[in-house]
Amino acid sequence: MSEQTSAAGSIATNGQRHRKLLFLLFAGFVLSGIATTIVGPMLPVFIRRWSLDDGQAGLFSSIQFLAALAGTLASSFIASWYGYRPALVLGYALMGGGLACLNADTHSLALAATAAFGLGYGLITPGTNLFVAELGGAKSASLLNLLNFTWGAGAMACSPLIALALRRDAVGSLLVGFAIFGGFIVLGLLFASFGPEHHQQDAKATNAGSPRVGLAVTIALAALFFIYVGTETSIGIWAAEYAKRLANGITGMTTLAPMFFYAGLTSGRASAPLFLARLPERKIVLGALSLAAGGTTLLIASTSLKIALIAVFLAGLGCASLYPIYIAWLSRWYGARAKSVGGILFALASLGGSAGPWLVGFVSKHAGSLGMGLLVPLAGAITMICLVLLLRRQTTA
Repeated sequence: MSEQTSAAGSIATNGQRHRKLLFLLFAGFVLSGIATTIVGPMLPVFIRRWSLDDGQAGLFSSIQFLAALAGTLASSFIASWYGYRPALVLGYALMGGGLACLNADTHSLALAATAAFGLGYGLITPGTNLFVAELGGAKSASLLNLLNFTWGAGAMACSPLIALALRRDAVGSLLVGFAIFGGFIVLGLLFASFGPEHHQQDAKATNAGSPRVGLAVTIALAALFFIYVGTETSIGIWAAEYAKRLANGITGMTTLAPMFFYAGLTSGRASAPLFLARLPERKIVLGALSLAAGGTTLLIASTSLKIALIAVFLAGLGCASLYPIYIAWLSRWYGARAKSVGGILFALASLGGSAGPWLVGFVSKHAGSLGMGLLVPLAGAITMICLVLLLRRQTTA
């Protein structure tokens, strides 16, 4: 009992000591949500400015997520040797600098800017999640949930801010504003107190018996990570361009199309705990995947902008609970081995984010139809349904 009281007191003390730091990390994740999704509403601008085909346009997301993969790997190395601060500071500096240069006059410079904020996103994401979990102690789930909501807030705000800036011919000023925001976060992190950081697990905890999981289950779960992120980013990044083609030009509503996707994603994550308390996870995943597949099918079949926006929202709603549940399965099935296995799976997730939107562009270019390209995320949702059905025994354990 005394140990529990002591632990609770320690959490409260840490919460007081690190309140400003938590504020910085949460604010930073708003900027992270913007940086992660900004390619989507900007893509129609890039296509028109440099007369890009869909294959060339898809390179933006590929470069972004390949850079994020490199950042994720570098973040783990930096944190293990130097703590969380250096990776976070470098990540937000790169993110701000990349966003400032995104509205470039040349295609190559815009790609380089995309790589910069992608690398920054990769650097800050693992460290932020791990450090917030460490600070939260018993309340880590609540803190991490709130953290992901701040990311969703940034993702939702991105499209309307870009739409407003396009209407006022102020995209450059908006991007500089994002960069300044990133600069303030960098300064705050430089002077914030991180306190003692614990990078090594208790040997007894690490060596404790973990559940035995077969190779087939590991491969299936890895495929779910890869395919999910590829599916989510494919719809989020191409939504604005698809809406633009339906409307025969860039309008405020076409630029807002990604916002509807991330609104579905965020609202679904808000309501997911209510369903998780009443239904088995596997049923929720299968229902969510069916909704995502249905929304994507409706998007491909849509003949008006209004229907397309509804379809994008439904697809986002279907995607909402999938990734958190996949991560929960990873933690539950692998126990103490989840951290080492998770490094591989999160790397595959970044690769999926790179490959998915590029493949949409590739198929669209050769088929002559972006609707045909969107068959890629539809195939992804159907494949995930099959994988979850194959994992039935494991997911009901």
